Amino acid sequence: MPTSPSLRERTAGPTRPSDRVKAGPLNADGGRRRPERAALLRRIGLRVLALAVLLGLWQLVTALQLWSPVLVPSPAAVWRALLETSGTHDGVRGYQGHTLIEHLGISLRRIFVGAGAGVVAGLVAGVLMGTLPWVRVVLEPAVAFLRTLPPLAYFSLLIIWFGIDEAPKLWLLAIAAMPPVAVATASAVASAPTALVEAARAIGARRGQVVTSVVLPSALPEILVGVRLAFGIAYSSVVAAETVNGLPGIGGLIRDAQRYNQSDTVVLGLFAIGISGLLIDAALRLLADRLAPWRSHT
Repeated sequence: MPTSPSLRERTAGPTRPSDRVKAGPLNADGGRRRPERAALLRRIGLRVLALAVLLGLWQLVTALQLWSPVLVPSPAAVWRALLETSGTHDGVRGYQGHTLIEHLGISLRRIFVGAGAGVVAGLVAGVLMGTLPWVRVVLEPAVAFLRTLPPLAYFSLLIIWFGIDEAPKLWLLAIAAMPPVAVATASAVASAPTALVEAARAIGARRGQVVTSVVLPSALPEILVGVRLAFGIAYSSVVAAETVNGLPGIGGLIRDAQRYNQSDTVVLGLFAIGISGLLIDAALRLLADRLAPWRSHT
């Protein structure tokens, strides 16, 4: 038996379609943005709190004088080292004639040139290993062998081959960056969706077209993860690359300051490497999100 309309239904009047269309997305969008903003603020707050706690513990340890200032410099000493190495003081410009930003810039140039060459070589090797089984059989042991070697293990040999100028440093960074990209690319290419590959071949696509149009786009997220790992490994190897004739350079600055027990300058160099490394990794993550938005990146 039909029921009579309620008082609200009799008095409200008909709802226009345009009102329903407008109300839905606005409410949904606002509902999505509020939790996202709250989560972002929580992450920022937690990171700021963790940084403040670490700085407080550092200051407490140095204030209690549990260790010598030569072993554990205070935050104030590191700050003074930053000011001294960032300009000219008492007629001395920076550290060994170059400011901190110049040391860091030279090291970053070495990293981008050396690691960039290693990334390109890793991409080529990874694609070949993933698409041609016989190439994988030939190259996989060599790539795995290089991946297990610490940079200092072959740096001396590179110096014998190429001297003490820029060449051995760039070669070391390239060799350190190549294996993770090759391994990630080969694994991602080999696991490309079979259905898509067969569909592309069914419509007449050649091998090269299948690789560029189907295999590489599907493998892109894993490849970008390999690139991030490669730059991280290259960054951790820059101090080893600049142990010989590394000035100017941030790794050379650290090694030279270590010889004279200037621990405040050593800590400053470590902070410079760490902060710039975080910025590079954040830029690579942003690039990965733009190029492969369908995958989440950690």
